[in-house]
Amino acid sequence: MKKILIVEDIPDNAELVRRIMVSRGFEVLHAADAETGLEMAMSSHPDLILLDLGLPDHDGLTLAGWLRAEAAFGQVPIIAYTAWPPEAASHMAETYGCDGYIGKPIGSVKEFAEKIESFLKA
Repeated sequence: MKKILIVEDIPDNAELVRRIMVSRGFEVLHAADAETGLEMAMSSHPDLILLDLGLPDHDGLTLAGWLRAEAAFGQVPIIAYTAWPPEAASHMAETYGCDGYIGKPIGSVKEFAEKIESFLKA
C-alpha cells in the first residue's frame, strides 16, 4: 500500500485529502506543522508528500528544502498544495525542489486523486 504524508495545518483540508486517498487504497498520514512533518517523513518514509505552503511554524517551502537535503527523499515526490495563484505556486514549487503543485480548493475529487496518482507513477 502506497503511503502519503500530508503536511497541512487546517484539519478540514487534511481530512478531505485523507478521505479521498484512503478511498483509492492509500495509507494517509497527517502532520499539522513543518517540524512534525519532517519527523514523520523521516520515521515513516512516505511514497509522496503533499505539502501546504502556509504552515504555522515554518513555511512549506522551507520544509521542502529540508527534505530535499536528505538523500532518502531525493526520489520522493513532494507536491505543493496551495491556494496561491498558479503562476506563483508553480514557480515557488519548482524553485524549492517540489515536483509540482496542486491548487486549493479541490474542485474535482476524481481529478485531484488522478493527479496525486500521476505523481506516484512518474
